[in-house]
Amino acid sequence: MKTFHSPSKGPMDLQEVVTDILEYISEDMSRPYKILVGSDSHPGSQGTCFVSAIIIHRLGKGGRYYYNKKIEKKIKSLRQRIFYEASLSLALADELCEWLKKYGRDDMKVEIHLDVGTHGDTKELVREVTGMIVGSGFDAQIKPYSCAASKVADRHTK
Repeated sequence: MKTFHSPSKGPMDLQEVVTDILEYISEDMSRPYKILVGSDSHPGSQGTCFVSAIIIHRLGKGGRYYYNKKIEKKIKSLRQRIFYEASLSLALADELCEWLKKYGRDDMKVEIHLDVGTHGDTKELVREVTGMIVGSGFDAQIKPYSCAASKVADRHTK
């Protein structure tokens, strides 16, 4: 079972994360919300650190986030790392949607943020990776609009 970490609440499993998200939404029903999922990685001496993040964004009024961290064997290829990050985000978004559905909130959409952009080393991968996400039924965001991957997950990879 995956353990997520909340900066304000400590360790949680995915069901507890979903419960916390729904409680957070119920505190202010007058605002719109977005659920964002993204992953990032960083190669290190022990292997490659992968972090997946879930953000509940109360539009115009902050949010909360939760993250899961794991170390895998070292992956040197940037292409492999990006596709693995995307597959982690996709799997997490699927799980999250299943839990939301169990709680009667299948109306909530999950957006996947990718750590790729039109500038830099990942520009060649944008079409393929976004196609994989969109083809799976999720909206995809890339840099500079992919804060779940490029800001939150990135913060916890090092």
